[in-house]
Amino acid sequence: MPKIDREQIGVAFDMQGCPNRCRHCYLGLGSNRGLAESDVHWGVSRFRDFICRTNTPIKKLSVATWFREPDYGDNYRQLYELESELGDGSPNRYELLSVWRLARDRTYADWARSVGPNMCQISLAGMKEATDWFYRRKGAFDDALAATERLLDAGMKPRWQLFLTTKLLPDINKVLRLVEELRLRDRVQEVGGEFQMFMHSPGPEHEGRKIEEFRPTADQVMGLPEAILQASREHFGRHVLWQTEATLCSEIIDDNAPEKRADPLPEALWFLIRSNWDVFANIGTLEPWWCLGNMKEDSVESMIRRFEGDDVLGLQVLFHKSSTELVEHYGDPTCRKIYSDKGDLLSLYRGKHCEREWNKR
Repeated sequence: MPKIDREQIGVAFDMQGCPNRCRHCYLGLGSNRGLAESDVHWGVSRFRDFICRTNTPIKKLSVATWFREPDYGDNYRQLYELESELGDGSPNRYELLSVWRLARDRTYADWARSVGPNMCQISLAGMKEATDWFYRRKGAFDDALAATERLLDAGMKPRWQLFLTTKLLPDINKVLRLVEELRLRDRVQEVGGEFQMFMHSPGPEHEGRKIEEFRPTADQVMGLPEAILQASREHFGRHVLWQTEATLCSEIIDDNAPEKRADPLPEALWFLIRSNWDVFANIGTLEPWWCLGNMKEDSVESMIRRFEGDDVLGLQVLFHKSSTELVEHYGDPTCRKIYSDKGDLLSLYRGKHCEREWNKR
């Protein structure tokens, strides 16, 4: 792992948790126990002290009060102000909002538009039964439709993300018809944009590794409508949306290029703090082999040192286990299940390897 050379990093606290237990979530099924505002003040002060006491290039902090469901707590406006107070610069906002809150709070969409951005992504896994199954929550599909309406009423643009599993296959034409019935293309155009919808398979990390049985094969996706395929190509900017495990394994083994260090530091480096004070970086999952330490037991300096020194199992495997070796141990040269790219497949193998090695302890 290269040394952290960023002037600004982020610190995110899981203050409120999440209403969902999504089957693809790389963050896992965390507790909704929550943290108090005083906890966030204390956690930020620990990082500020580290910056002041050490010769680190880090000079600024971004602060977030969530990393699972944004704006889930009823005091979401107050927490936005807290992020602004404690962080350097404006709070980070993404094209993600609380779909749960959009369906329940009539004032939320207008507020979200005022702080930006003007688009929100909504995830579906099919129609009602499949989507509720995917979220592990009854009513999730209905919430997604209600959220779509609330966004449009506020002049915001919804974008639909479809998760491609075998649960979606019998529903895909129904979803496309629903887009037409709701006149989403026309209505998004009326608020000043183009309706976007795309489809991809869930990443096979953490919770996603547990639903590999629902990953479709190349044969099963042969009949997918060209409309959603083309929309997905345009969204991702590539013609080939997926390849089989067999093909990707062969490419990895046949690649004669020198071994490269996998997955460099993310463009925006964040440290994620769970409600039990365990600390992770946004370079892996929240499985135990990625844990850098605990805020109540370890200094920030020691956790940064573990991060930079690859001193946890997840980082050791990520940066020091060769792709070829992973394929030889975990790959199936005959498997026709589809993956977005080599990175997705190698994430699956790394997760399997870390889980196996961790359970030996």
